[in-house]
Amino acid sequence: MSETDLGGMNAAQLVACFSSGQASPEEATRAALSRIDRFNGAVNAYVHVAHALALKEARESTRRWQRGEALSPIDGVPVSLKDLTDVAGMPSSQGSLSVVQTPCQVDAPLVRMLREAGAVLLGKTNTPEFGWKAVTDNRVFGATRNPWDTRLTPGGSSGGAAVAAALNMGVLHQGGDSGGSIRIPAAFSGVFGFKPSFGWVPQWPPSHEPTLSHIGPITRTVDDAVRMLNVIGRYDYHDPYAIRGQPEDWGADLDHGLNGLRIAFSPDLGYAEVDPGVAARVREAAERLETLGAEIVEIDPGFTSPVETFKRVWFTASLDLWQQCDEATREKLDPGMVANARYAEDWSAADLFRAQAERATLTEQLEQFNQHYHLLMTPTVPIEPFVINEQVPPGSGMIDWEEWAPFSYPFNLSQQPAASVPCGFTAAGLPVGFQLAGGKYDDVRILRACHAYMRAFPPRFPETPMSGADD
Repeated sequence: MSETDLGGMNAAQLVACFSSGQASPEEATRAALSRIDRFNGAVNAYVHVAHALALKEARESTRRWQRGEALSPIDGVPVSLKDLTDVAGMPSSQGSLSVVQTPCQVDAPLVRMLREAGAVLLGKTNTPEFGWKAVTDNRVFGATRNPWDTRLTPGGSSGGAAVAAALNMGVLHQGGDSGGSIRIPAAFSGVFGFKPSFGWVPQWPPSHEPTLSHIGPITRTVDDAVRMLNVIGRYDYHDPYAIRGQPEDWGADLDHGLNGLRIAFSPDLGYAEVDPGVAARVREAAERLETLGAEIVEIDPGFTSPVETFKRVWFTASLDLWQQCDEATREKLDPGMVANARYAEDWSAADLFRAQAERATLTEQLEQFNQHYHLLMTPTVPIEPFVINEQVPPGSGMIDWEEWAPFSYPFNLSQQPAASVPCGFTAAGLPVGFQLAGGKYDDVRILRACHAYMRAFPPRFPETPMSGADD
């Protein structure tokens, strides 16, 4: 089997090859590393590639498969980690000039779980500084570029992971999502991204606003995401917010289809503006879900935009970080994050307290809504990807990323699970995604619906990075 063939495979296909002896984890890892070498210069998805470590782990996995002693259904599968995640032996710059570039000493829980499952760790993917915004650029490594048009952003903050998934620079990719950071880049890059229920995938060290942050997979298929979740979606005591009750098998219902599912379809949540090209693709996807057996009811969940509530929480986290820095360190921080921090200086503790009360009300409303509808469908992002090194679309009059990402952060405030599913392209040839969100701990149901759609309507991926002038 050629390196090219292996480089295009998903986890299920690779594991079948490992089991039959048709190919080895070492060959699959060399194929993944080859794709990184070929494509990363054009897209800047990886900021650290651990060639020697990956090949060492792959050789160990190869020997296990030869002995019939594979550790898990992802043993030997190439994996990437977001640069915010601690991996022993790898640096964790967090996209910040303020962080000393030294190797981490301890694995985060999810990394330890991946190692124990035999996954091959390829390296670290790019993120904005501390993951604070929904595009991926920083002063340390520069901007990550969209594989469908390298002039454009792939979104963020897990932009490096999403681009790596789109180009299969590795197979399983870990993202983090505090306001859309898995789903936004998944939509902009044309791949699948899943934000599990809060607390079901452990995070440690905690993010700067840990009650918003969810860890999850970005992959080409739902089955691959499930394979990853079956390893990392487990309780770990290191995470002070960890919750028990994860499904034994996150993919238990994958093949159950859509019959019996009642899905609320909200094209704009009652308050968002959506580009016509994006709206058309998402409406098409709703119609497709109906043909697959789901009941689609067009309705809005009835809450007003929680953007100010989200900003109170999110900007206060930036303020806390900024206040802990001395003057020399503050000069190294992203000016946009500093602006948010300074904006929050005038808020009082009572303002933050009220925001948390508003958050509780929103959560109650959404949980009540999910008593009548199994899932809620929206666009993932209401716009097309825009030019790199900008936080908002130039000429839009917007100031902060939250203004162009109104569909994602409500479900961080509520801590509910949500996914982005690729559903076609705009007239400009840029990916569109729709979002499916559910009540707390309805993760298996969301994965079931996403799998049914993607099996019936498989997405298309870029063969190589496109410059914008490419067809």
